[in-house]
Amino acid sequence: MALRFPRLPRLPRFRLRNPVVRRFRYAPRANGRADPGEVVWAWVPFEDDPTQGKDRPVLVIGDEGKLLLALQLTSRDHDAELDQQRRYGREWMNVGVGAWDSRRRPSEVRLNRLLHLDPAAVRREGAALDRAVFEAVLEAARPYL
Repeated sequence: MALRFPRLPRLPRFRLRNPVVRRFRYAPRANGRADPGEVVWAWVPFEDDPTQGKDRPVLVIGDEGKLLLALQLTSRDHDAELDQQRRYGREWMNVGVGAWDSRRRPSEVRLNRLLHLDPAAVRREGAALDRAVFEAVLEAARPYL
């Protein structure tokens, strides 16, 4: 004697239309627009008070739909306070010197704070990061992306 199970109604199929894809790539072009691989300047909100912020350099690492994905840069050296920075959950990596800093100071990139920027919020193009350095930053930041 075979067991018979009641036939269940078919559930409707859902399909996402135009899913937003996060793309990370190196594609700098000196065209006045922010492209992945370039350091540009934009207003970045403070973590503890998003209503306030600072104009700072950011490394564009890709895009997500119409938004740019970026990591903030600083000329402050965090090596001396590495333990304290890690205690506060901040991960930094040295990226060297570039034309984005008029005083040619060494810079560090914050690996674990991904910024979503409107391209219209970017005020100026700084310089393109060396491809090997860009790839090293992307590899170091992957666990946080």
